[in-house]
Amino acid sequence: MKVLILEDEKPIRDLLCINLKRAGFEIAEASTGEEALRIAREQRDFDIAILDLMLPGLSGFEVCTLLRTHFPRLGIIMLTAKSQEIDKVMGLESGADDYVVKPFSPVELVARVRSLYRRMYPGEALPQENLIELPPFTLLLDERKLLKDGQDIPLTPTEFMIVKLLMEQPNKAMNRDDILTAVWGQYFMGDLKIVDVNISRIRQKIGQESSGPQFLETVWGFGYIWRG
Repeated sequence: MKVLILEDEKPIRDLLCINLKRAGFEIAEASTGEEALRIAREQRDFDIAILDLMLPGLSGFEVCTLLRTHFPRLGIIMLTAKSQEIDKVMGLESGADDYVVKPFSPVELVARVRSLYRRMYPGEALPQENLIELPPFTLLLDERKLLKDGQDIPLTPTEFMIVKLLMEQPNKAMNRDDILTAVWGQYFMGDLKIVDVNISRIRQKIGQESSGPQFLETVWGFGYIWRG
């Protein structure tokens, strides 16, 4: 799948590009409406366009209308910093298929792109993704990284293996002995407390507070479970 990104704020554009590339999509980017239209006319093979609403020069509304006129099968998602209902309605009336209000989670946006693609091409395979998504977390398997709302959470190799083990089977309790064997190996002679210590460090890193959402839960007398 090929995606055109129109966003004038470079940090946001870079964030979109990074996350969509990680998800297996081919990306082209533009910072102005005029540039986006030029790229679309030159390449002509985009599946989806992500358009910022507030832009210098041509607005996202205008770009959306022009793209829809020339590329009627193109999927279009609008980005807006405004939450007023009128902006959402105007975006849809100008030809958008969906909208996302800033600030947004990159994981959410990737999910919305995939959802739109499935509606456009039912039954067609999406790009192969090498990640696990359990919002607000994304585990990038190739890069061995854990992201929370798009922000990198540094993990040790052991912590990463534990997180991967639990996120691969969300909402399923895993015994401490099984975690120990899977991560440290069946001949490890150490204490089970090493599992608990690593779980405690992971909780601190993901920002899990006792009064907040419990992503990584203790199953008392048994082990741990990742809620997703």
